[in-house]
Amino acid sequence: MGCGTKEPKITQLCLAAIQRLMSHEVVSEAAAGNIINMLWQLMENSLEELKLLQTVLVLLTTNTVVHDEALSKAIVLCFRLHFTKDNITNNTAAATVRQVVTVVFERVVAEDERHKDIIDQPVAIQGNSNRRSVSTLKPCAKDAYMLFQDLCQLVNADAPYWLVGMTEMTRTFGLELLESVLNDFPQVFLQHQEFSFLLKERVCPLVIKLFSPNIKFRQGSSTSSSPAPVEKPYFPICMRLLRVVSVLIKQFYSLLVTECEIFLSLLVKFLDADKPQWLRAVAVESIHRLCVQPQLLRSFCQSYDMKQHSTKVFRDIVNALGSFIQSLFLVPSTGNASATPNQTGSNASGNTGSAQTNPGVLGMGGGATVLPAFEYRGTWIPILNVTVQGSAKATYLEMLDKVEPPTIPEGYAMSVAFHCLLDLVRGITTMIEGELGEAETLTQTTTETTSLPAQPSEQQDLQSVSDQSEKELVSRAVWEEMVNACWCGLLAALSLLLDASTDEAATENILKAELTMAALCGRLALVTSRDAFITAICKGSLPPHYALTVLNSTTAALSSKSYSIQGQNVQMISPSSESHQQVVAVGQPLALQPQGTVMLTSKNIQCMRTLLNLAHCHGAVLGTSWQLVLATLQHLVWILGLKPGVGGALKPGRAVEGPSTVLTTAVMTDLPVISNILSRLFESSQYLDDVSLHHLINALCSLSLEAMDMAYGNNKEPSLFAVAKLLETGLVNMHRIEILWRPLTGHLLEVCQHPNSRMREWGAEALTSLIKAGLTFSHDPPLSQNQRLQLLLLNPLKELSNISHPDIRIKQLECVLQILQSQGDSLGPGWPLVLGVMGAIRSDQGESLIRTAFQCLQLVVTDFLPTMPCTCLQIVVEVAGSFGLHNQELNISLTSIGLLWNISDYFFQRGEIIEKELNKEEALLQKQAEEKGVMLNRPFHPAPPFDCLWLCLYAKLGELCVDPRPAVRKSAGQTLFSTIGAHGTLLQHSTWHTVIWKVLFHLLDRVRESSTTADKEKIESGGGNILIHHSRDTAEKQWAETWVLTLAGVARIFNTRRYLLQPLGDFSHAWDVLLDHIQSAALSKNNEVSLAALKSFQEILQIVSPVRDSEKPDTPPAINVSVPVVVGTTTATSLGRSFMRTDSIGERIGRYNGSEPPVITDEIEDLNLWWAAWNSWYRIGSESTRPPITCDKLTFIPSQPFLTALIQIFPALYQHIKTGFSMDDLQKLGVILHGAVSVPISSDASPFILPSYTEAVLTSLQEAVLTALDVLQKAICVGSESMQIMYPAIFDQLLAFVEFSCKPPQYGQLETKHIANAKYNQAEWVALNYVPFAERSLEVVVDLYQKTACHKAVVTEKVLQNIIKTLRIPLSLKYSCPSESTWKLAVSSLLRVLSIGLPVARQHASSGKFDSMWPELANTFEDFLFTKSTPPDNLSIQEFQKNESIDVEVVQLISTEILPYANFIPKEFVGQIMTMLNKGSIHSQSSSFTEAEIDIRMREEFSKVCFETLLQFSFSNKVTTPQEGYISRMALSVLLKRSQDVLHRYIEDERLSGKCPLPRQQVTEIIFVLKAVSTLIDSLKKTQPENVDANTWAQVIALYPTLVECITCSSSEVCSALKEALVPFKDFMHPPASKVQNGES
Repeated sequence: MGCGTKEPKITQLCLAAIQRLMSHEVVSEAAAGNIINMLWQLMENSLEELKLLQTVLVLLTTNTVVHDEALSKAIVLCFRLHFTKDNITNNTAAATVRQVVTVVFERVVAEDERHKDIIDQPVAIQGNSNRRSVSTLKPCAKDAYMLFQDLCQLVNADAPYWLVGMTEMTRTFGLELLESVLNDFPQVFLQHQEFSFLLKERVCPLVIKLFSPNIKFRQGSSTSSSPAPVEKPYFPICMRLLRVVSVLIKQFYSLLVTECEIFLSLLVKFLDADKPQWLRAVAVESIHRLCVQPQLLRSFCQSYDMKQHSTKVFRDIVNALGSFIQSLFLVPSTGNASATPNQTGSNASGNTGSAQTNPGVLGMGGGATVLPAFEYRGTWIPILNVTVQGSAKATYLEMLDKVEPPTIPEGYAMSVAFHCLLDLVRGITTMIEGELGEAETLTQTTTETTSLPAQPSEQQDLQSVSDQSEKELVSRAVWEEMVNACWCGLLAALSLLLDASTDEAATENILKAELTMAALCGRLALVTSRDAFITAICKGSLPPHYALTVLNSTTAALSSKSYSIQGQNVQMISPSSESHQQVVAVGQPLALQPQGTVMLTSKNIQCMRTLLNLAHCHGAVLGTSWQLVLATLQHLVWILGLKPGVGGALKPGRAVEGPSTVLTTAVMTDLPVISNILSRLFESSQYLDDVSLHHLINALCSLSLEAMDMAYGNNKEPSLFAVAKLLETGLVNMHRIEILWRPLTGHLLEVCQHPNSRMREWGAEALTSLIKAGLTFSHDPPLSQNQRLQLLLLNPLKELSNISHPDIRIKQLECVLQILQSQGDSLGPGWPLVLGVMGAIRSDQGESLIRTAFQCLQLVVTDFLPTMPCTCLQIVVEVAGSFGLHNQELNISLTSIGLLWNISDYFFQRGEIIEKELNKEEALLQKQAEEKGVMLNRPFHPAPPFDCLWLCLYAKLGELCVDPRPAVRKSAGQTLFSTIGAHGTLLQHSTWHTVIWKVLFHLLDRVRESSTTADKEKIESGGGNILIHHSRDTAEKQWAETWVLTLAGVARIFNTRRYLLQPLGDFSHAWDVLLDHIQSAALSKNNEVSLAALKSFQEILQIVSPVRDSEKPDTPPAINVSVPVVVGTTTATSLGRSFMRTDSIGERIGRYNGSEPPVITDEIEDLNLWWAAWNSWYRIGSESTRPPITCDKLTFIPSQPFLTALIQIFPALYQHIKTGFSMDDLQKLGVILHGAVSVPISSDASPFILPSYTEAVLTSLQEAVLTALDVLQKAICVGSESMQIMYPAIFDQLLAFVEFSCKPPQYGQLETKHIANAKYNQAEWVALNYVPFAERSLEVVVDLYQKTACHKAVVTEKVLQNIIKTLRIPLSLKYSCPSESTWKLAVSSLLRVLSIGLPVARQHASSGKFDSMWPELANTFEDFLFTKSTPPDNLSIQEFQKNESIDVEVVQLISTEILPYANFIPKEFVGQIMTMLNKGSIHSQSSSFTEAEIDIRMREEFSKVCFETLLQFSFSNKVTTPQEGYISRMALSVLLKRSQDVLHRYIEDERLSGKCPLPRQQVTEIIFVLKAVSTLIDSLKKTQPENVDANTWAQVIALYPTLVECITCSSSEVCSALKEALVPFKDFMHPPASKVQNGES
């Protein structure tokens, strides 16, 4: 009532009293209502306004009696007072309103506290907005609800529902109240659905509506385009709205997900370049508030970015920041109409375009200090110290008293945005890494409790151990999405800032942000983003525009997609070229063609340190980005001029070429540190897990590949960074070398093949160092127990062999030598690899290389054979053999053959041990092969392993035996046959089969082939000044020597080891092959080879036949007793040498099953062998003696020694085959013998072979031929009946030879000269002197005939006739024979043969077997006695008489051996003989003699004997048949008649000639007739009277008158002969007898 008085004094007192009452809480609800009404009245009267406010405040704060309408009235009262004209009242009222609003809401909180135990059922809220919906609320809450609802209405400029009586209201005040309520009492809104409803339905639409002018507004856009004028943004409202939004987002995000999406999108839009500066600044501050709340950001990400059709809000925020920062740097281009700068407006103080304000406008300490700032393309923006790290202290959001937009200092927006980014990165990374760490520890504990082995985290992510892992999957998805959403924008902004930064601290911050992001992406395995951040750091380390492919490719990929998100264009801005940095180093770029130099700034070095830091601390998550990191480091190292030293560490060193690197002192002190960090970086690789380590190795490898590409085709200094670091990494990871060895060495091997020598050298250095280090490192388990590892370590050493560069191979071999010297004893299974390295050296690789490799091999053979596994011995053999084949250095080849001999000795001495070990190994392999179901595959299978070793050795030597160099062939051949000879006895019996076929025959085949195709060109000299003997001056001749050696060796083995070879199943086949080789060698057109072949043939024939069963020793000889076996002497001329073999058979036999001696094959097989030999012999013979078809200078004609040797083989061979030797064979033999004898010799050989022509000596060939026939004939002699039919053939053969005396044989169409006409130096062929040979043959014939004349075969085959027929040739030629001795021998032989043969012939007269012989004999006598050839003129009288006496002998033979048996002889023959005697007895004169010699030359003695024989034959025989007598008579009558005629003619001629003497011939003739008459009468007297026919007597007496007529002749010789002829007629002077007497008697 007092107050009603409206009296100021009273009113004041009353109000004070009321306040006192209220403070004592004695006011009831009704009273309170009254008080308020009273206050209202005062207010309407504008009395005591401040006191009123105070009273209201007291009333409401002391208790809760005022509510509902009273409360609303009180509140309205305060509001009304706020809008008075009085400033103080206004402000006090504002404060009171704020406090009252707070009180109302505090009551709600208190009320909730009281009722919190009673849980009431929430009632569903209807969606209408009328007041009745609050019926469910408790009183305090209801008041608060009504109040809040009306506040919204008021801000929205609508009428309030509850605050009745409001007259005016400002939006700014309304918004401030809303903000304070929301900020201070979030729980009220969150706990009560009604309030939440208000938020959704009222506050949010309100905010959005109020934002609209800001959204539509474009700075500088022309207004005419839109129909209604656009409301300008108003700073106080805008700023307050942003504050409300901040609160909404911060406190009620969970309730207002959709609404927040809109708010956030609006925020992002406010950053656009066309918005006013102040708006952008406030927006950035709002965003900064969000950025310091990572959990909130996380919720955004989950609610929007991860939902399908939602705006990617989080991404937009980050991108908007990025664009914002970019827009601050970019001067808007004038060409773009919408962005034409309309800079006149007073609202923009910081001209975005022209930031050319002087640095130092804000100068804190004047122009002296350089402000930290960003500078980019001429735009300079200072960095202001705006906030403390991690808190968002806003400047402009707090300017609640400002109505006009404030001026914003330059650089403010940039600095806030910069801090936004940093805080964003820090927040996100700390949050995610914290959660990641928790998750990992959780996983570890769960895995441990489930006792699973702890696995690497990647796998654990996938393990669903429990729900917890599900949860983890969800959170991982969120982390990934957050990173994916923000990294592009962040990177774009940070790269730009990094490039623009001029302040070391800012740079450090940016780099740190990039580093933490890279590490986070790495941990989350987000490769693209990780690589992008790393690329940014890398780019920062290198000079601008530095061409580095790895980086360029990455950024190209990024910038190609300029991330356009909801119209936000985020471009990757390329770094600007101008640098305002201190240059600290100048160096050469690492490029193919370095153009000038490049500069490194301190910022580059700073980046480099960050990079090293990244690699060092986060190496495990780098994965494939190691490539970027290392590539960059490599370039930096190159520019700084660091070079690798021992062990791969980098040391500062000068560049080798080009302008040398310039380094400032600043960087010089850094270099050792950098180099140290670099080394530590790779040392720390030992702590990386296996996967990361692999990434590191791969990256180094690809780096190195690039360096290799760059170094191709030029000899510039290459970058060795990668190779050096690979070495370093390998050395520190020795403990787990297995996992990285293959990629590491695989790559280094490629480096070793590089054409650039420096590159190669380092590759080899690194590789060999690693191998040596690996072998000496004490592994666990040690290498000796971990063979696989040892082989792995040695393998690259072997791989180096595929590289042809000699410098690499030298390094490789040096490494081998060092390994041998240090680790030789413990190499074990590594031996094959080490040996393989030596063996891989090829002939074309230069002498020094071969020398070094050979040195290694010698070391192995001398020192290490006993320590290596026996399985490697075979490789040693192969390697030694391969050195023998190298043609670089003859001495090495020969020495290696020596090594093979040493190796074979070693085998021999350690035979048992080696054999045991090999058999063990073999059993193992066999088992493995069976398990796999494959065949065991090794050379010479199935021979036992030890034998295989020998076979390999033999095979190697065999290869060397066909080397192109004669010296090597010779040495190898001798060694091969010596080893087989000396150690062959160690072999299993069955292995001999392989030795024969695979080694010996294979070798023979190859030698034969090479020899037959060898070059016939003359070799001038043997290299250097060595002269070559003419017998070796063509390749063909040199091969001939090899062929000889080989064939002889094989033959010797066949001979000495026959007892081993014969029991092998296919000995006969082998024998055939051997014979085939002998045959082809014998028929080769080379005298040396062919002769040697026959020697080998002889050797294999001197084998004794195997012992028969019956003669086998009862027990095998005791072990180690040397049993000499005599190999039978053959019955031949010079061939028989007995052959002793003394290897101890006992030793051998012990090796065969049990102690059985080898099975000895039966005779049949043995015979087959000999027959095979005979066939070969026959083929050789027939081929070599067959005359050539055409003849020219080059025709090959076998030599005499060859033919001699060939024929000399026959007797030995014949001993073995005589039992089956048939006629056919004999014929074959004959052909060969005949052929051999007919071969001429060359004129240059003749002086050595032919005796001087005059001596009658046989050549050795002819001797041999006769010997062969002799052997045959002796064998036939003691042989069976069946054999004796061969006699005639032998006679034929011999007789053919006899004919040579007159008709030397022809050799094809070859022209032969007589020896006297041949010139020694010309290639002509000389016929031999066949006379001695023919004569010897004849003697043999006679001797043989004497023995065999009576043989049936000899009789039937008309041998005698043939002999006579053959003898007829020389006999008929007589003086025309080439040699006089021939016909004399022929006569004497004829006489001897006939003296034996005629009795036989008579004996068989009846059978007719000799019928054809008689005419032949008659002709022979005829041809000889009345020869057509004239004696030589110089024949002396004594000679003539001697020859006549031979004729006389023949006639005497006729008279003693033929005529007495005339009755057994065909009559025609006798008739021929008679005629012949007749002819001889008449006259046989030679017309060529001078007068003086005529009496001697008349062959008077011969005529006389003929005549006497004729007469004797006529009368002495009993006439058995009339015919025979008739022949005699006829002969006599012919004779007498002839005498009569001669005498008559003489008388006639004498008369006619008068005084002239008659021709000498006629005189001679008449004398002869006269002598004959006297002889006839003598003979008749001697004959028994009854044998003489009366007719004959009559004829004789009838001569008498004629003789008397001759008395008148004038020649004294005729007279004396006449006298002798007339004397005998005295016996015919009988008185005629009286008839009386006759009758009487």
